[in-house]
Amino acid sequence: MPVITNIDDLKRIYRRRVPRMFYDYCESGSWTEQTFRANTSDFSEILLRQRVAIDMAGRSTASQMIGQDVSMPVALAPVGLTGMQSADGEIKAARAAEKFGVPYTLSTMSICSIEDVAENTSKPFWLQVYTLLDDDYMQRLFDRAKAAKCSAAVITVDLQMLGQRHKDIKNGLSAPPKLTPRSVANMATKARWGLEMLRTKRRSFGNIVGHVKAVKDPRDLSYWTNEAFDQSLDWDRIRQFRKMWDGPLVIKGIIDPRDAREALNVGADAIVVSNHGGRQLDGALSSIRALPQILDAVGDKIEVHLDSGIRSGQDVLKALAMGATGTYIGRAYIYGLGAMGEAGVTRALEVIHKELDVSMAFCGHRDIRKVDRDILMIPKGFSDGWQ
Repeated sequence: MPVITNIDDLKRIYRRRVPRMFYDYCESGSWTEQTFRANTSDFSEILLRQRVAIDMAGRSTASQMIGQDVSMPVALAPVGLTGMQSADGEIKAARAAEKFGVPYTLSTMSICSIEDVAENTSKPFWLQVYTLLDDDYMQRLFDRAKAAKCSAAVITVDLQMLGQRHKDIKNGLSAPPKLTPRSVANMATKARWGLEMLRTKRRSFGNIVGHVKAVKDPRDLSYWTNEAFDQSLDWDRIRQFRKMWDGPLVIKGIIDPRDAREALNVGADAIVVSNHGGRQLDGALSSIRALPQILDAVGDKIEVHLDSGIRSGQDVLKALAMGATGTYIGRAYIYGLGAMGEAGVTRALEVIHKELDVSMAFCGHRDIRKVDRDILMIPKGFSDGWQ
């Protein structure tokens, strides 16, 4: 195994081993990618305050997210097409998360189905769902999650329509991938990826094909996807989804304090401050800049988690110190998955954990649950400099 000291090491291997259309799907944002870039660069504006001559022994990064014990407050975010980054990718990622003691969130737009992941893991995972028009499908999706003993549902509310991602359009992104001269030429250079894909039967959207009446095979997917998302979504509609699912509920895609209050009112157990990794509204605030105002609005009434832009344990530490009770990594673990499969996801988690643990100690803390803003140096106007 190559020496991996940070997430960028995994990213470099990932880029070599995975076909371009799937690398670009992961490593891109919408339109000019301004928000995609800001999600990561804005973390660097926050500095950490070092302390010395403080007992660093006996440290713990253990915490809880929506009442579940976690080895560190980091969940694996839902990522569509994960099984195209590495054969049976959702199963590999879920196994790595289970062994590490952190939550795994399966996307509705996954390649491996809910049942596939449940059959290959021993602990509950979370299911992410989109706000779709088809009530019958939505209810059956929640019912399947209950049957699989999923311990939480994560409703994504910021994807009523797709933000335009130029690279996906130019690459002809699909699952399974369309065979064009360009895609075939690129996949021919990814022999390891190709051999693994040939060995698996899972190459399309496992939670959709065969589960939606109008989708009998992958050829029906494009039409269904274009028509399925509910552009008329409002908070009353989200209340209907809340009635379909009586377990712990997380609402993902909150970037404005007003929406945070609405999420609280529909009975969510947690919200995720997220701009969909910069893949929806380009020019929106980065998640870390949006976090303080949302915490001021609802932080004492509901768990507030943060997603989008986390690439290191120091990013996790900064989000937690600012007041988040949990964080999510998406691209960081996808790099590991595409680079080295399940072992790569584990390595990504190990890197994040070590950076979190050591940085916490340097800041004078031994318990991640006691970290607060005192360890941060935040620029003036970082989150409130707009009219």
